[in-house]
Amino acid sequence: MNVELFRTYADNVQERFGLSKEQMFAKTRQQEYVDARQMLYLLCDRSGMRISYIERYMKEIGHDITHSTIIHGIRRAKKVMYEDDGYKDIIKKIESDAV
Repeated sequence: MNVELFRTYADNVQERFGLSKEQMFAKTRQQEYVDARQMLYLLCDRSGMRISYIERYMKEIGHDITHSTIIHGIRRAKKVMYEDDGYKDIIKKIESDAV
């Protein structure tokens, strides 16, 4: 179940950011790609998904990432969500579409 939810969230985030799968999971620090990945981590976290699962799914896609990087990304995305109502609306829309 978690892997399907992860893929659904990833597809929705890619669409919102206008990114291809290759761009979203590229090993780069380009801010737009980082922001998209951090939104994905936040969505997964809010659904109750364990960090270890997020880490595994990212690795399966080819983006090897550490536990601490995911946690950092979740914290950054939470901060943006609380400061930006538009971002919060996107999170809620993606969550409701995934149900």
